[in-house]
Amino acid sequence: MTALTLDVRNVCKRFGNGDTAVLAVRGVSLAVAPGEVVLIMGPSGSGKTTLLSMMGALLKPTSGSIHLDGTEISALSEGHLPQIRLRRFGFIFQDFNLLSALSVLENVSIVAQLAGLKPRAARDKARALLTDLGLQARLDFLPEKLSGGEKQRVAIARALINDPTLILADEPTANLDSKIGHEIMRLLRRIAKEQGRSVVIVSHDQRIRDIADRVLWLEDGAFQDIVTMATDPVCGMAVERERAVSADRDGDTFWFAHQVAATSSWAACAAAITLADSSSVLGPSERGARMTRREPPPAGRPTFGHASAACQCDTPAGRFRLRLRRSGGSPRASYASGVARSRPRGTSFRPC
Repeated sequence: MTALTLDVRNVCKRFGNGDTAVLAVRGVSLAVAPGEVVLIMGPSGSGKTTLLSMMGALLKPTSGSIHLDGTEISALSEGHLPQIRLRRFGFIFQDFNLLSALSVLENVSIVAQLAGLKPRAARDKARALLTDLGLQARLDFLPEKLSGGEKQRVAIARALINDPTLILADEPTANLDSKIGHEIMRLLRRIAKEQGRSVVIVSHDQRIRDIADRVLWLEDGAFQDIVTMATDPVCGMAVERERAVSADRDGDTFWFAHQVAATSSWAACAAAITLADSSSVLGPSERGARMTRREPPPAGRPTFGHASAACQCDTPAGRFRLRLRRSGGSPRASYASGVARSRPRGTSFRPC
C-alpha cells in the first residue's frame, strides 16, 4: 500500500467562543497520495483557505489531526513548525508574493539559503530550476519586469527549491488570464506527476478542473461532493467520470470528454492500437509516406460519427500521426510514419 503524503483526519476549526463562535471547518477528512493533484472548490467563505492553512501548518486545528509523511504535524509545537514549513511544504500564492527588490534568481535562491544551502550552491540550484521552467532569460529581472505568467512560474520555482513533498496553492490563477492560467496549472500537474509531489489547490476557477485527479466541493466548512477524474486517452485532458462518455475494449474502460469526442476518440484509439499491433514496418525511405487502411467499426461500439479526427501516438518505437476520416460506414485511418512490430507498452495518445 502506498504511503500517504497528506492525511487529514476529522479536522475542525472554530474561531471565537460562546455565542460568537464560528465553525469554519467541520469534520473534514482527506487523504492525498504521492503525485496526486487535488482541487478544492467552493463559494467564498466556505472554509477553503482556512483548511489550506491548517494543511500547511499555518493554523492549528481545534480538533482532529493532520499527518504529513506519517508525522502528526498538528501535534508539533510552534518551535518545530518553521523548519517543517520551509523544508516539507511548497507554497504558491494568489499574489505571487515575490520580493520586489530581489531579482528572479535571488527570489528563488534565498529560500534554499534559508534551508541551509551555501549561497553558490543555492544559486546554481535555483538557476537550473528556473531554466527548466523556461525562465533562463529572466534570471536578472526584477519582478516588476515580468508578466503574470512569468511571476507565477518564479513562484513555482520558489515552492520547489527545497524539494517539498507537498505543494499548496491558494487561488494560483486568480491574477492570470484563462490561457496563461491553464498553462501554469498544466505545468504544475506535469511537475507533480514527473517528480511524485502531491499538490492541493484551492480555487474558484472552474477552468482548471481538468488538471486535477480529484475535485472536492467544500461548502459550509464540509465536503459536499467528490468528483473522480479520468484521462481522455486521445487529448490527454482530465474529465469527470460521472459526466464523461465511456467505452470498453478488452476489459478496459476509456472515458472521453463528450459524445463527439468519444466516437472519434474511440476510432483513433482503435486505429492506433491496430497500427501498433501491425507486423509490418516502414523503412527509413518510406518515412512520411501515407499508408491507408480501412477499419470496420468495432461491434457494439460507438460508430464513427465525426467527419474527421486526428491524433498522435507516441510509443517507445517512435511517433505515429493518425488522421481518421469518415468513409461510408467505416473510418479510414491514414498513417504518416513508421509502424511498430508489436504493441509497445506505455503507448500514449496526444492531439496533433
